[in-house]
Amino acid sequence: MMAETVIKVENLSKRYRLGLKEKQAETLVGQIGNLIKSPWQNLKRLRDMSRFGVEDESVFWALKDINFEVKEGEVLGIIGKNGAGKSTLLKILSQITDPTSGKIEIHGRVASLLEVGTGFHPELSGRENIYMNGTILGMTRREIDTKLDEIIDFSGVEKFIDTPVKFYSSGMKVRLGFSVAAHLEPEILIVDEVLAVGDFEFQKKCLGKMKDVANQGRTVIFVSHNLGAVSQLCNMAILLQEGQLSYSGNVQECLNIYLKKSFKIDNHILKIPFQGTIVDEIVPISVLFNKSDALKQELLIDPTFPLEIELSFKSVINDPIKTTIGITRDGIRLLSVFDFVEGQRAFGSFTSKFTFPPDFFRPGIYNLGFGSDIINKQWMWYDQLFSFQVFEKSSINFDKEAIGLINVKSIVKTERIDIYVD
Repeated sequence: MMAETVIKVENLSKRYRLGLKEKQAETLVGQIGNLIKSPWQNLKRLRDMSRFGVEDESVFWALKDINFEVKEGEVLGIIGKNGAGKSTLLKILSQITDPTSGKIEIHGRVASLLEVGTGFHPELSGRENIYMNGTILGMTRREIDTKLDEIIDFSGVEKFIDTPVKFYSSGMKVRLGFSVAAHLEPEILIVDEVLAVGDFEFQKKCLGKMKDVANQGRTVIFVSHNLGAVSQLCNMAILLQEGQLSYSGNVQECLNIYLKKSFKIDNHILKIPFQGTIVDEIVPISVLFNKSDALKQELLIDPTFPLEIELSFKSVINDPIKTTIGITRDGIRLLSVFDFVEGQRAFGSFTSKFTFPPDFFRPGIYNLGFGSDIINKQWMWYDQLFSFQVFEKSSINFDKEAIGLINVKSIVKTERIDIYVD
């Protein structure tokens, strides 16, 4: 039996009219003339605000001709750079704003968490807001009663549940908001990047809850810049670029296209175009990423090969310098590796090579950061230079629960020191 389509978006577009800077007269007579004409000019601008017949520099398309479908039980990830139109799309799906053209069909109750405190009345307590949100979703008081304890327990704000929401911190609002949205049994759950406000433990709880919601046959739409979370949670993804749909389909393929478009790839060597310098006296040239056969395709790493990262830079000073790389996953720093250029002869061009052994990283998406500093003088760090994915292929039989994110090999020797007799 095929799953039903619960969301259908056809030729969806949304445009806004931007406010343009007024032209200032250079003479006193010109300024007086503008003052006299301003009431009529303001009236004309007011009429033009809702008139889009003529395309000019003031018209901005947040979304343009978007088409996709979401089926029952799917978890759809939406990715893209800031300003790509992700939040606008979610607001339209949540029926907070109307599209300029096109149409959407939604079958089922929608619960959305787009901003901190979305849907909360600041003067009402947390408990009262739970009942208000449930009523908006069409639930009876008895149905909400059965979920109340579970919602409060999940949110972790039980001490403040009878306090007006206006006194909540942003983190508390997110906790309660997500708990309400996820537990009141909507057919469609929409969650924006707002989860980034919560702490790590709560983020883990939220991802687990969204998995549970999907396993119950309900639909989740998830927007995040955390590519690891998107890879882990979603089974479909779309990529937005400058308001247009660039890709729709397989999650891993969508992530690879997004990463590939973000960086220049030439002959299986990743070259990073640096903006400016790390510090005034140290100028990065490029990063070469896996010149070995480990790079089966762009940004995909075979864990059975070594992982090689090569940083090239120039130094115009003679002071000792240090280069560092850091690797993170899901916002957690796993390790940092550094090297020194010692002595008083650090002037010239250099290459730092970092090598990790086979089967060092478990399957998943990792971010690599790069830093460099002049010892005891200056320091600069690029937090996310680029991302890479280690795919599921290993000579080691990883136990998904028993082993960590990295596999550090060490020498272990176990000796019998006594015989235990019961």
